[in-house]
Parts: sequence; structure tokens; C-alpha cells
Amino acid sequence: MATMNISLPDSLKLFVQERIEHSDFSNPSDYIRALIRADKERYLEQQLEQALLQGINSGQSKPINEQFWQRLEAKAQGGS
Repeated sequence: MATMNISLPDSLKLFVQERIEHSDFSNPSDYIRALIRADKERYLEQQLEQALLQGINSGQSKPINEQFWQRLEAKAQGGS
């Protein structure tokens, strides 16, 4: 596991220590990792939302019916 050092003002260091004392985190590293994981999840959700909105705004939709699925299956099996 890689190491990263960060500097915190005293007020934030005290807050982190307080959170550790009143939570399931065993040390500051656990707490910071949890914050980063939560931020990463939010970031990925934002990326997904942007991709979905881009798809919605990309033009007229195509109907998905039995013929669509048949064509897709034929392409997947190497047909045209």
C-alpha cells in the first residue's frame, strides 16, 4: 500500500481524532480512506449521470423491439 502524507490545521486534526473516537474508524488512515472512497463514488455517479444525459440529448431514439434484439443477436454471433 502506498503512503501519502497530508498536512492539516490543528482544528481539522482535532476533528479527525474526534470522529475516530466516536465511530468505527480505528485510525486516521481508515477515516481518510473512507472519505476518499465516498468521494470517488460520488464522482463516478456524476460521470454516469453526465453520460446518461448526453445519451438522452444525443438525438432521436431508436425503438427497441423484437427485430432490434434479433439484429443484435445476429451481430453478436458474427452475422451482419
